Amino acid sequence: MTVQDSSTIATLPVMGETAHQTYPSATLYVVATPIGNVTDISLRALHVLSLVNAVACEDTRNTAQLMTRFGLHKPLIAAHQHNEREVADTLIARLQAGERIALVSDAGTPAVSDPGARIVDAVRAAGLRVLPLPGASAAVTALSASGLVNDQFYFVGFLPAKAKQRESFLQSLRAVTATMVFYEAPHRILDCAGALAAAFEPERQVVFARELTKMFEEVHRCPLSEAEAWIKADPHREKGEFVVLLAGAPPADDAQDAEAARILSILLAECSVKQAAGLAAQITGRKKNALYELALKMKADGGE
Repeated sequence: MTVQDSSTIATLPVMGETAHQTYPSATLYVVATPIGNVTDISLRALHVLSLVNAVACEDTRNTAQLMTRFGLHKPLIAAHQHNEREVADTLIARLQAGERIALVSDAGTPAVSDPGARIVDAVRAAGLRVLPLPGASAAVTALSASGLVNDQFYFVGFLPAKAKQRESFLQSLRAVTATMVFYEAPHRILDCAGALAAAFEPERQVVFARELTKMFEEVHRCPLSEAEAWIKADPHREKGEFVVLLAGAPPADDAQDAEAARILSILLAECSVKQAAGLAAQITGRKKNALYELALKMKADGGE
């Protein structure tokens, strides 16, 4: 580390741990950077960024600003979605010469709905080492504050921009039981909410996480039926970067119970309990006695 690369971070007591760290040469370091709040960067990330020979980054201007805020100055190599294949050859040659290279995106973890995956793939294919440094991720940050209770999540990323493609894609997700995680741009957030409401049940829970870790951070949860109205209620809610979380489909048995209850509620408006149970059994293929008991309970709960 040169004098120019030194920063006040280097004086922290915990930085004494760096003496026990091993950072091999000829290695690509995949470094997560903050998604908004600059102080979310890890001490280990700062240490690696001070050690590497160069930083491959999505936008050299953004990364230069981040590095400068920590008193770090390194050669920057543009590595974005339009030149990943080409720049990978350059990085591989430098790694083979024994250099350490850091790979970062504009925000969050590289290669997760961001450039970087092709570079990592090419570096691995060349037999070189890739070492990840964990840190900020918008998807995981939003999940942690959502309150959606599910041991599984399905990362979708950005939805198709065109309405027909988006509609078709969302229909393919209707049976997914894991919590679904979408990224969305501000100018499409209202279209996204409308598409979700059209494709899924109105009672499904949705979470809008906007401007995470930034000054105007907002995390809102509501049924899908209320989503569009919530966004329209405040023009500021169509600004900023979004993570949208959608509750998964209920397990098969619960889904069948819900469908049986829906059919019974329609039939009970016109038929007796016995008739409704019989017709529902024919429609759903479920046992008439179980549906009869359910119909009785629904009548009782309805106060009739």
